Amino acid sequence: MTKELNVTGIGNAMVDILARCDDAFLVGAGVDKGIMQLIDMDRAVDLYGKIGPAREVSGGSAANTIAVIAALGGSTAYVGKVKDDQLGHIFAHDMRAIGGVYETPLAPENDPQETGRCIVLVTPDGERSMNTYLGVTEHLTADDIDPEQIAKSEWIYLEGYRFDGPESHAAFAKAIDAAKGAGTQVSLTLSDPFCVSRHRDAFRKMIVDGVDLLFCNRAELLSMYETEDFDAALKTCGSEVSILACTDSENGAYVVANGEITHVGADPVDIVDATGAGDAFAGAFLYGITHGADLATCARMGNLAAGSVIAHIGPRPEADLKALFKDANV
Repeated sequence: MTKELNVTGIGNAMVDILARCDDAFLVGAGVDKGIMQLIDMDRAVDLYGKIGPAREVSGGSAANTIAVIAALGGSTAYVGKVKDDQLGHIFAHDMRAIGGVYETPLAPENDPQETGRCIVLVTPDGERSMNTYLGVTEHLTADDIDPEQIAKSEWIYLEGYRFDGPESHAAFAKAIDAAKGAGTQVSLTLSDPFCVSRHRDAFRKMIVDGVDLLFCNRAELLSMYETEDFDAALKTCGSEVSILACTDSENGAYVVANGEITHVGADPVDIVDATGAGDAFAGAFLYGITHGADLATCARMGNLAAGSVIAHIGPRPEADLKALFKDANV
C-alpha cells in the first residue's frame, strides 16, 4: 500500500488552558510543580476559577507533535477522542485546519464526560505544572483505530500519556499490530516520569517487542530503568530499541543507534514556557526522519524546534520552522 502519510499520531485530544502564576499560587492551590497530575471535572472547574487570565488552545502532547510535522509540510493524521461539544468541535477544526486528517468518531452529546482539557500553570522559571482532566479522551478504544489509515503511514507516534485509560492498552496493541503488518514503523514517547512509574512494565514490554524509535527525556529514561546512572540507562535502552532520542534540557539531546551514542548540543534559549518542548522535538525529529535526514540532523532539528516553542507561552511553535532550519543550515 502506498504510504500517503508521513506520521499518524495517537494520543490525548485536549484543549490546553495556559496561565501564569508564581510558586506561592501552586502551593496554595495544592499543585505539585513540574509534573502532570490527573484531575477530575470538579477539580478542573475549581482550579479554573482560581487562575488569572488564561489562553486556550487545542493541544494534547501527540497532537502538538503532529502540528509541528504539519507546519513543516509533512503529511499527517491524528487519532484522539473528543465529544460532540464546543471544545470538541474546536479541536477537530484545529487539527483539520493545519492540514491533518482527523476522522476519530466523536463521543455523543449525551456522554457524561466532556472534551478533555489541561490547565497548564507556568511559573516565572518557565516550568509548567499540568493539571489534566482527560474527559472522553480517556475512552479511546480499539474500535477507534483504523488499520487502513495506519497502513498508509510511514510511522505511527504513540503518546505515553494515553496509556492512562481503561481500553488504551488494547488500542495501542491494535495500532502496533496494524503497523507491523503493513511495514509501518512505530515510535513512542514516554511523556512523563510519573506516567512511566504507572506503566513501567507495560512500556518496557512495548519497547522491546514493538517500538522502533523511543522519545524521552533524562528524567523519564532514569525512571524507566530505575537508576541514577544516565549513561547506563542510555546504553540499556539503546540495546532494546533501534533508535533512542533522549532530550536533556539545555544540554541538547542524545541519540542512540547501532550501539553508538551521539550527543547533539542545543543553542542557549531564554525559557518563557517549557510546555510542548518535548512534543516539538519529536515532531521535528519525525519530520526529519521521514524526509531523509540523518539522525544527528533530526536531533538538531528537534532541538531548534524545542528552543523555538519554549521562547513563548503556548505548546506549539509560532516561528517559521522551515526558515529557522534554513538559517541554521539544517
